[in-house]
Amino acid sequence: MQKKIVYILAFLTISFSAYSQHATEHSKEQHELVQHEEKNLRERIKENIQHHLKDSHDFVFFSDTKKGKHYGFSLPIILWDDGLKIFSSSKFHHGETLAEVDGNHYKLYHGKIYKVDAQGTINYDEHHHPANVKPLDFSITKGVLSLIIMSVLMLWLFISIARSYKKNNGVPKGIAGFLEPIILYIRDDIAIPNIGEKHYAKYMNYLLTVFFFVWFFNLIGLTPLGINVTGNIAITFALALITFLITQFTAKKTYWKHIFWMPGVPWLMKIILAPIELLGVFIKPFALMIRLYANISAGHIVLMSLIGLMFVFQNWIGSSLTFFLAFAISLIELLVALLQAYIFTMLSALYFGFAVEEHDDSH
Repeated sequence: MQKKIVYILAFLTISFSAYSQHATEHSKEQHELVQHEEKNLRERIKENIQHHLKDSHDFVFFSDTKKGKHYGFSLPIILWDDGLKIFSSSKFHHGETLAEVDGNHYKLYHGKIYKVDAQGTINYDEHHHPANVKPLDFSITKGVLSLIIMSVLMLWLFISIARSYKKNNGVPKGIAGFLEPIILYIRDDIAIPNIGEKHYAKYMNYLLTVFFFVWFFNLIGLTPLGINVTGNIAITFALALITFLITQFTAKKTYWKHIFWMPGVPWLMKIILAPIELLGVFIKPFALMIRLYANISAGHIVLMSLIGLMFVFQNWIGSSLTFFLAFAISLIELLVALLQAYIFTMLSALYFGFAVEEHDDSH
């Protein structure tokens, strides 16, 4: 009898040990599976954020990742590779296939087009950068298309405002009445105080254009369309370069005199300060470029990261709190969109004012 009890206890002990080990292994497998799914989700969120910040060769409104479908339209690819090559970006199938044109094969790799063989081989250098030939790319990307559409809309808008003033004897109506306070503010509180009443008029066209250009694109960047023009450093570089060129080519002689040989300063200090002042000529537009690019890009990253957290938490408490935080950040971004347009316009006017400032060296 005692031996039977011992056998039963031993059997139960072994069974319990085996079950515990199996349960532990099963729990471990589930835990690893959950971690793998969370890692894949975070990687997809990161990829979506990077995709939003970059330009693309097609205009996608939204995608169905489960079915692998993209809803939007293709844009024209224009390459120069021993001649002009024009074809639709649909040939790339969002980077999944090669495009064959006139016997040449092209591959869309990390947003850039490379010439490859029939197998789509990408060769790398010692720094793991693609070493394939990259044709000259003049394609109409999503950013370029947005620039064209915005340019047409702004031309139509300001021509309509000018006609409204002419038609109503200087009394603004419609959209002109809405934008007149902003235009007057740019003139009376930005241009005149920083440039002066004598010279401000010749800069007004540019100041109005750059203000509304930056403002409108900042607002569009907050929509689900995925347009990120002012968060593209190439665009902010072009805007800063225009400000720089206007400043230098409209500057008076006294502007250069106060940079290279400041009046009333000992000659030894002039030698020391001249290189610093000359360096400042290039630092100012560089600061314009980086400020706009960094603020807009950072805002997009933070906002999209918060939206992504709603899918990471997957519970009503975490997702709800993240949603309200993302909504609050969106409201702040509306203010930032206007603020960055104001700062870029104000600093441009300030640099123009330095260029045409009237100096009295006798005092």
